[in-house]
Amino acid sequence: MIRKTLLTAGFAALLAPAALAVGPDDNPPSPTETTTECAEGTVWDGETQACVAIEESAQATDPEALITTVRELAYAGRHGDALALLARAPDQGDTMVLTYMGYSTRSMGDMQTGLDHYDRALAADPDNLLARAYLGMARLQLGETGLAEVQLAEIRARGGAGRWPERALAAAIAQGSPAGYDY
Repeated sequence: MIRKTLLTAGFAALLAPAALAVGPDDNPPSPTETTTECAEGTVWDGETQACVAIEESAQATDPEALITTVRELAYAGRHGDALALLARAPDQGDTMVLTYMGYSTRSMGDMQTGLDHYDRALAADPDNLLARAYLGMARLQLGETGLAEVQLAEIRARGGAGRWPERALAAAIAQGSPAGYDY
């Protein structure tokens, strides 16, 4: 039993750097047909078993499926598609919708709109640790390390110590920039 525990701990330690570069649940999104078969502007539709235009996708009606697909699209670098899908979400004030809108717009180079989305997400839910981590990373990109550290302190104060948002932002601050996959 001790050997199994030691092996598990050792394996986890080897994977720790990669775990810092994944998502809010510590796992990268699993690739689906959306990113393995569908061209830009389309996503996989489970009902028809085919790629469909984002405008025709039913995924926006299921908040969990929406966020799962948006994460996958963003991971694949398809930020425009992620934003197009997010634009179809019925609740544009949903804090995760706002958080991922912020991430994708920031990733496409529109920092101010990204910051605005993070601010709206945090105004609606100050405990949105993912939005705080992304806001901190955005501040690092702008060279505002002190403001990134404020977000790190907020994450810790709100019970996020040891969770992905805290670990990812702490690592980004330590290296001086948000590098790698940070959604």
